[in-house]
Amino acid sequence: MVQTEKETVMPAMQPEQSAFKFSVREDKVGIITFDVPGERVNTLKAECVEQFLLMFEKAQHVSGLKGLVILSGKPDSFIAGADISMIAGCQTQEDATALAEKGQKLFAQIAHYPLPVVAAIHGACLGGGLELALACHARICSLDEKTRLGLPEVQLGLLPGSGGTQRLPRLIGISAALDMILTGRQLKAKQAQRLGVVDDTVPADILLDVAVQYVKKGAVKRKPLAWSQRLLASPLGRPLLFPMVYKKTREKTRGHYPAAEKIISVIRAGLEKGAEKGFQLEAKAFGELAMTQESEALRSLFFASTALKNETGSSARPAEIKNVGLLGGGLMGGGIANVTITRGNLPVRIKDINEKGINQAFKYTWDRLSKRVKQRRLTSSERTRQMSLLTGTLDYRGFQQVDIVVEAVFEDLVLKRKMVAEIEENTGSETIFASNTSSLPIHKIAEMATRPEKVIGLHYFSPVDKMPLVEVIPHEGTSEKTIATAVALAKKQGKTAIVVGDKAGFYVNRILAPYINEASYCLVEGEPIEHIDNALVNFGFPIGPINLLDEVGIDVGTKIIPILVEQLGNRFAAPAILDAILKDDRKGKKNGRGFYSYKSKQASFWPFGKKSQREVDASIYALLKIKPAVKMLPADIAQRCVMLMLNEAVRCLDEGIIRSPRDGDIGAVFGIGFPPFLGGPFRYLDKLGSEKVVEILRRLEAQYGERFSPCERLVQMADQKKTFYA
Repeated sequence: MVQTEKETVMPAMQPEQSAFKFSVREDKVGIITFDVPGERVNTLKAECVEQFLLMFEKAQHVSGLKGLVILSGKPDSFIAGADISMIAGCQTQEDATALAEKGQKLFAQIAHYPLPVVAAIHGACLGGGLELALACHARICSLDEKTRLGLPEVQLGLLPGSGGTQRLPRLIGISAALDMILTGRQLKAKQAQRLGVVDDTVPADILLDVAVQYVKKGAVKRKPLAWSQRLLASPLGRPLLFPMVYKKTREKTRGHYPAAEKIISVIRAGLEKGAEKGFQLEAKAFGELAMTQESEALRSLFFASTALKNETGSSARPAEIKNVGLLGGGLMGGGIANVTITRGNLPVRIKDINEKGINQAFKYTWDRLSKRVKQRRLTSSERTRQMSLLTGTLDYRGFQQVDIVVEAVFEDLVLKRKMVAEIEENTGSETIFASNTSSLPIHKIAEMATRPEKVIGLHYFSPVDKMPLVEVIPHEGTSEKTIATAVALAKKQGKTAIVVGDKAGFYVNRILAPYINEASYCLVEGEPIEHIDNALVNFGFPIGPINLLDEVGIDVGTKIIPILVEQLGNRFAAPAILDAILKDDRKGKKNGRGFYSYKSKQASFWPFGKKSQREVDASIYALLKIKPAVKMLPADIAQRCVMLMLNEAVRCLDEGIIRSPRDGDIGAVFGIGFPPFLGGPFRYLDKLGSEKVVEILRRLEAQYGERFSPCERLVQMADQKKTFYA
């Protein structure tokens, strides 16, 4: 291990309230420490440019200086990116372009500094943080699990505006850079090293020592890019690569995310016209994108989800969670156990009525961990450690130690009440009972409880390891501490939690049901299944409503409809003819029979055996006694389905099912894939205008019936010309 040499701090070079501290070691290596005062993580702010340039100016006056190391003063974060709130202060495209140019100016100073500049990266190095690191002459990062590198700007409807689109392709090649920038994916240390994003990966405790040695060695000799990457960057390869990337991107975004196409064009222009022109076009494109409605909507979701991470959902402090119990090892139980041990690092004790259920939950997590081991994203020893957190039992042994029990048994009120009674009998007096129910009222589940204040709902979405949302559902008697603890568990599991009201369907399923019902009405009217699904995918949903019903399970997806009709009225009634589908034992993907058929076919061009193919099951039309034919425009189908969702979302806000438009937007986007570029139902309502929405609903009401009748609050807002957001 290299020993750290003594540092000599130069107080005179430290501006008051500066985010930067400059010191010089005895070996004449300068250390620039970035530490934004009063912030948990470092973000690049507008004032950072002048502060950083001042550090460079001071460094130039140090006689015999060998170079600089840039590191973070935060314990677990390098630079989490630029401060996104700066964009909100931009009134024009030119303002946002100037913001990007400021960052480019700063990083150009780093790139052209006459002495070696090395970034010592530990923790999150994202967005502008990675762009700063890319401008350095070498990058060393720690092997710590918290270290992540990426350019996630596309997820905010933006592109990297401080040189990332120009430096990354030249460093790691076009295809790898396009993949990173277009997806916004984050790399672990070893992945970053394999791609060439960083030059070395070392344990965190010697990170500074190794960075100093890189400074002393001088210029870093890198391997030339592979011939395939050089070919793609050549005048011969570019005309082949970029049209193909553009086509695939367009197929994925459906034209709803302009940032993706701008990224491709700016990278191409930089390669064809030179880096200087590339930087100019990058800043201009950043300015244009910052002013788009898509970016505004995506940034609103970012701020909303960030705010939720800092909230407990309650006025109380959460109880400490050390051990988690789980009832039921089925698909949902296995998914909940998986995120609890892998993300929350919490021990989970599963109880099931037979070994098969326990083994199923074990296999669920083992398979996912093994996939990560195969991808070299996890070590075998770490897989073993995480699996050791999972234990099973056929009785309640070990449940005396659990702090919270998540129940994931069948949707049966009698069974769930029985689970409450058994948990109260076999756990401590402070143990919380959280029911993963999608339809049963929590107050009904808690009705016979001796400790009703400890009963709450935790509604997860399938598949649990992919869907980011959890609905936290307190009943009237749930204590504030129970709410806070349930939210805390969801956060540990890597989820975004919204607290919703205890009424049929809660929030997400309540706004989803009329949306899917309306798609069913379109089907009964004779519209082809794929035409309906494509209409909503083109609108911006990740999957069509009928396809979604197949994925969830037709039996599961329709189970909530009678409950909604009974408690909330006939506007939730599904077409009666659809009963024939359930009677025909069509459950969807899980039994291979639904609106679609799921077959494995051997195709001559598919070299790896059978490939699963999803096709519309044409026999369903005869079952429903319809002859499919395209009569409606896709936009009209989408309008019918989406308007009902918007109308019901406003009702949920009016009834207090959701606490705010913000929670309603997060719930819809994270729970059912409402198009993120629209910002959620309430942002979209504001965009359309309540007057316009009421006008559309009135027209649809006259055409299709009272289920389209606009709710009272929406009518009032239209009359008063109000919006949900300022």
